[in-house]
Amino acid sequence: MAAPIRIAVAGVGKIARDQHLPAIAASPDFQLAAVVDLHDPQLTVPWFATLDALLDQGPAIDAVVLCTPPQVRYALAAAAISHGLHVFLEKPPGATLAEVELLRTAAHDRGVSLFAAWHSRFAAAVEPARTWLADRTIRSVHIVWREDVRVWHPGQAWIWQAGGLGVFDPGINALSIATAILPQPFFLTRATLLVPANRAAPIAADLAFTDSRQTAITMDLDWRQTGPQTWDIVVETDAGRLELTHGGRVMTGSDEAQRGTDGEYAGLYRRFATLVHTHASDVDITPLRHVADAFLLGQRTRVDAFVD
Repeated sequence: MAAPIRIAVAGVGKIARDQHLPAIAASPDFQLAAVVDLHDPQLTVPWFATLDALLDQGPAIDAVVLCTPPQVRYALAAAAISHGLHVFLEKPPGATLAEVELLRTAAHDRGVSLFAAWHSRFAAAVEPARTWLADRTIRSVHIVWREDVRVWHPGQAWIWQAGGLGVFDPGINALSIATAILPQPFFLTRATLLVPANRAAPIAADLAFTDSRQTAITMDLDWRQTGPQTWDIVVETDAGRLELTHGGRVMTGSDEAQRGTDGEYAGLYRRFATLVHTHASDVDITPLRHVADAFLLGQRTRVDAFVD
């Protein structure tokens, strides 16, 4: 059996603590070797204030997972790749499309793996939905992704700044699922972005897409929802309706209902282990391209200031 992949986690915030650290601890493929962040006495592995300090001082690692805000990720990923490390990018993979393409080229040239990880694609019902839709004629798609930013990103100023995506931080999860399950590529035709008066990024958005068959695809994003959260995709087809709910964990309305528990990050790390062992990369920037198009084409409307 191959030795575990020695991995470091850079950026030990909410997503790292809730998802990455437990997934690494449960995986036979990985061994947590170090963390890069402020010192936390609850973590018993070596810690470093910067990635450069880790790379200069050790311990030896094989890979790094970057859970930092996207605005600073390119420099960290480029440094890791230059040191011959495999790199796992939490979503979104970067602040711009161009920088992700440069990282893809650098990883290829260095012979290491680069993984742009879309965790929602690993939700339990996503693959069954993709399989069921593969031979169907899609008549319409409606995406509703509404959640409470105060619950999921409390006090995180970076997410409201340029490059932080705003409501597209969760919205890109929906786009990662839609681009995986729909049989035809689609493109943006209209977008309205609601931007708080005191923020640079939108708090809500209304979008319309279509494809070469003129299928109507709509998307409703909102970060102001309280109470139960809504993460639903409804697809009308020539064979009836498919509903993908709970962020991709539950599928109903097709031939067979599918329901699964949270296991997205376990699947991500299995995928990353395969990439590392084969020195392959998986860098799909399609969801980020749709977000970039929304910022390019979208009409901005100022709304009331938002305060955490």
